[in-house]
Amino acid sequence: MLSIYSDEYFMKQALAEARKAMDFGEVPIGAVIVSQNQIIARAHNQTQQLNDVTAHAEILAITSASVFLGNKYLHDCTMFVTVEPCNMCAGALQWSQITRIVYGTEDEKRGFMKFGKEMLHPKTKLEFGILREECRALLQQFFSLKR
Repeated sequence: MLSIYSDEYFMKQALAEARKAMDFGEVPIGAVIVSQNQIIARAHNQTQQLNDVTAHAEILAITSASVFLGNKYLHDCTMFVTVEPCNMCAGALQWSQITRIVYGTEDEKRGFMKFGKEMLHPKTKLEFGILREECRALLQQFFSLKR
């Protein structure tokens, strides 16, 4: 099926979620999950709000998408996330068997790619760099206010 929306469109939606996180004093990471050209889940980091270290945007989006689909597997789904997932989130994405992950900017300290793409399901496609500068700038802005 030909998509009427682009990867940039969906990454902009993830950036909108990241801005919500920033508004609440959370690390500004946002995620959306898309199935059949429709956003079926949206989330942003809520670790401070929920007092839960696992409340990363990716985990919350996976849970929401699974409920929406009525299935623990996210076949034929794409996650757009503003920052490279951490090891915990990469593990959850592996278990979800998501078809594709697109992230905006790398996380040099905690990103899963330090350990390689093998952390994901073998069939998962991985892309990065979509709206990289916008994603990176939002993180830099957040951390410059914290220092």
